[in-house]
Amino acid sequence: MGNLTVAKVRAAKHSGRTRFHERISDGGTLFLQVTPTGAKCWVQVVQVRGRRHTVGLGGYPLTSLQEARDAAYENRRAARRGIPPAKRGGRKPGQPGQPTFEEAAAEVLATLAPTWKAGGKSEAQWKSSLAAYAHPIIGHMRVGEITSADVVAVLKPIWTSKRETARRVKHRIAKVLDWAVVHGHRTDNPCQAVEAALPRTGARPGHHRALPYGQVAQAVAAVRASNAWAGTQLAFQFMVMTAARSGEVRLATWAEVDMDAGVWTVPGERMKMGREHRVPLSARCMEILGEARCLAGQVAPLPCGDLVFPSIRGRELSDSTISKLLRELGVNAVPHGFRSSFRDWGAEQTDFPSEVLEAALAHSVRNAVEAAYARTDHFARRRALMDAWAAYLSG
Repeated sequence: MGNLTVAKVRAAKHSGRTRFHERISDGGTLFLQVTPTGAKCWVQVVQVRGRRHTVGLGGYPLTSLQEARDAAYENRRAARRGIPPAKRGGRKPGQPGQPTFEEAAAEVLATLAPTWKAGGKSEAQWKSSLAAYAHPIIGHMRVGEITSADVVAVLKPIWTSKRETARRVKHRIAKVLDWAVVHGHRTDNPCQAVEAALPRTGARPGHHRALPYGQVAQAVAAVRASNAWAGTQLAFQFMVMTAARSGEVRLATWAEVDMDAGVWTVPGERMKMGREHRVPLSARCMEILGEARCLAGQVAPLPCGDLVFPSIRGRELSDSTISKLLRELGVNAVPHGFRSSFRDWGAEQTDFPSEVLEAALAHSVRNAVEAAYARTDHFARRRALMDAWAAYLSG
């Protein structure tokens, strides 16, 4: 008999003394692995011909204590005959040299890297979410061994408490296992059936917190009156005035700005839709750029090039800088929410048609037939629109 009991397994918790998973021994080669999120799975560590093998035996409670002990016993018998656990049941197509989930995830990340925008958060979010939730449970498992129950073991602890995070983790696990299917390591993707084993949440899609458009001018005034670094204040004002995304503004360079024509051209690699976007600049935007020019001599030498809105150290503004400032000022909105405020203002306070408003936000045309013919960016009308928005905010 091992050290664990059904009651001990059920009550087992992470101690909180480390950011990584902890293992509770059953007295031999079998361990109950507990992650910081509370997820539990069975792991066995066996020696075969002097080589150490770590194999996952499934998540708890879908795999019981007795089932884990039975599987561990069979693996020990095979190990005495010199057969590694992963090969005990015979080889599957493509199994020789089969990568672990963590190794496959690294391959997928390398494949996706060229498609991500410079300065974006996609790569960091992929790595951190898989490291926090997936790798502790299935990271060591061969991609051909992972079952729907293993994926459920990853998702269940966060399915209701961190709904959006769980959805993204599921999507990323599915991408890795799709890669495994394409490369012949398995014939199916177990993510397709997992939601049937997870509780219904009834959650509705969330929206970015935004202010009513009548309160935007007040928020701009609060930022201008704050003690924040002048470059941060100017970046926020420019973001609101142009209805641009935070990342597009934070990484803007002087090479993208035509001061004579009053146009800011954002290159396609920094745009969400991957297409170049021209932004007409109002008189207030031109004033903001003039103030930004005056700041150039007040910062350290620019290691990040000719940024329009560098930090006080001459580097890119952090993606959290503006968000933090808004929280400190008690502004109940996130940076992206000001695009929503602009859109509501345009719909309710102007006569500009929706296609002009959508073009100002660099949104794509949803209907494929319309998209084939709608090739104008409505630039002239958008200049009038942005002038009207600046006039509205100036009171």
